[in-house]
Amino acid sequence: MPAPGRLSPVPRRSTAELIADQLRSAIMYGSLAPGDQLGEAELAGQLGVSRGPLREAMQRLVQEGLLRSERHRGLFVRELTQADVRDVYVARLAVERTACELIMRGNRGEAVARLTPAVERLARAAAGGDRNAMSDADQAFHQTLVSCAGNSRLERMSQTLLVETRMCLTVMQHVYPEPGELLEEHHRILDAIADGAEDRLLALIESHMVDTVQRIHDGFPSPPEAAPGAGV
Repeated sequence: MPAPGRLSPVPRRSTAELIADQLRSAIMYGSLAPGDQLGEAELAGQLGVSRGPLREAMQRLVQEGLLRSERHRGLFVRELTQADVRDVYVARLAVERTACELIMRGNRGEAVARLTPAVERLARAAAGGDRNAMSDADQAFHQTLVSCAGNSRLERMSQTLLVETRMCLTVMQHVYPEPGELLEEHHRILDAIADGAEDRLLALIESHMVDTVQRIHDGFPSPPEAAPGAGV
């Protein structure tokens, strides 16, 4: 172990990690849409990498639940059902509620200092009416919120859950809250942290998740009616 204050080599990220980041981003923004099949040769050519690290990166995303593997067919971007959406937000609520509890027992001042620019970014995006910019700013706020808890495991869980959240919203922008409403929700969360109002903060986080699940649920197309004599 190096002595305190002595410089040591900085760990370098592997090629597979960098590829996984690009694939995650492509899934999050819809360039790789739910149901799309990932072709190794095409992706390797687009990314300028060999197939070895590409396969490793794709397997990471399978483990994270962003890709699914079909025997003899290959890898596909997962399609999220209503049940998946509910599960994602239940998991996000558990992670963010725990993060909020840690923040309220830790350095609230630092959290307010870090979250204030995130809310300001959301305000600029809302003023411009750019839905993608709003989604980016919304996600950045929640990433920062979990980061303020100082727990790396919560951060890792949050990262995958936020990508899945963005997958839902990318294909269903029509259920996204109005700009002013979204901004007000995040202002209230920030104010609760600044005021030290833990019960109010936890109630706001729960309401934020539950209301979004309901919006997405209501926005899902109704399943087609079964034809006479069709199976259930």
